[in-house]
Amino acid sequence: MKITTLIFTLLFTVAGVSAQKKTTTSGAINFDATTSMDALPKAENKAVVAALDTKTGGIAFEAIMKNFSFANPMMQGHFNSVSWIDSDKFPTATFKGKITNLASVDFSKDGTYAAEVSGDLKIHGITKPINARGVIIVTGKSIAASAAFTIKVEDYGITGKAIEAGKVNKAPKITVAINF
Repeated sequence: MKITTLIFTLLFTVAGVSAQKKTTTSGAINFDATTSMDALPKAENKAVVAALDTKTGGIAFEAIMKNFSFANPMMQGHFNSVSWIDSDKFPTATFKGKITNLASVDFSKDGTYAAEVSGDLKIHGITKPINARGVIIVTGKSIAASAAFTIKVEDYGITGKAIEAGKVNKAPKITVAINF
C-alpha cells in the first residue's frame, strides 16, 4: 500500500511539474561579429537545447559549438579551431538564469511581454554574468522567447589576429530565439 501511494504521489508531482516546464531541441542562436572590414563572421546554430520553467522563471540553454554554421566553411574552421573557440576542448556554450520580471509575464494568457533575463553564460570554459532584455510571446500553448545582447570576446579568453586586425568584432551580437 505504501509503495502504491508513493508511486501515485510521484506521478502526480511529475505531471504537475511537467505542465510548468517547456523544452525544445530546436532553438536558434545567431552570432554576428561582422565589422566594416569583414561581413563574413556570422553564424547560426539551429539545434540549441533549451528549457523554461514557467512557474519559477528559470531558463537554460546549451549550444554545441560545432553546430554553428557559417556561410564560408573556412570561417567555420577558424571558429572551431584551437586558436579561437577550441570546440574540441570546449564543446558547448551554456546559459542558466531566470526571468527577473516574472510577475510581468502571464504564461496562461496570449500576449507579448517584455522580459528581463539575468544569468550565467559559459563560453570557452569561462562563466560570466549576463543581463538581457527580451520578448516572450504566448500564443495558446506555444511560447516564443527571444533576446539579444553583446559579449566581449576577451572576457571569455578568446583572442586572435583577426580580432586585433578588426576583421572580427570584439563585441559580437548574440541573438537567441526559442520556440517552446
